[in-house]
Amino acid sequence: MHAPSTKNKTAATWLAFIGGQLGLHRLYLFGLGDIWAWMHPIAAALGWWGVERVRMYGQDDQLAWFLIPLLGFTLAGTALTAIYYGLMPPEKWNAQHNPAMPDAAAGNTNWLTIGAIVFALLFGAISLMSSIAFSFQRYFEHQVAEARKISQ
Repeated sequence: MHAPSTKNKTAATWLAFIGGQLGLHRLYLFGLGDIWAWMHPIAAALGWWGVERVRMYGQDDQLAWFLIPLLGFTLAGTALTAIYYGLMPPEKWNAQHNPAMPDAAAGNTNWLTIGAIVFALLFGAISLMSSIAFSFQRYFEHQVAEARKISQ
């Protein structure tokens, strides 16, 4: 008889934090057929393309203005996912991911889980605030440039 595999909350939390932009946490929890797992690397790749465009064409590249925040919001979203996974009560974790074993130890929180939560909070907040600041800065610079054109 085949024993059911358990999904470890700590592993999922670290995968969401470290490999979230690649969708590794979704692949771990839901398998290769999960469409959302394959959307993460696409969004991240577009964001990294925006970073490369800024390096090549400078800060005035308007396509990069859209693409770079996409990367930041992807990183912030996966950090939030890591926090959500890490703070989930063991009973709820096991009910969702280990239904055959409601009292599995894989759903417990330990110091490694807390470490992932702390790092995800730190880097997620940095990614989110940087993306918001970059977006607003570019938006208002564009508005000022358009106003100058009108006034001349």
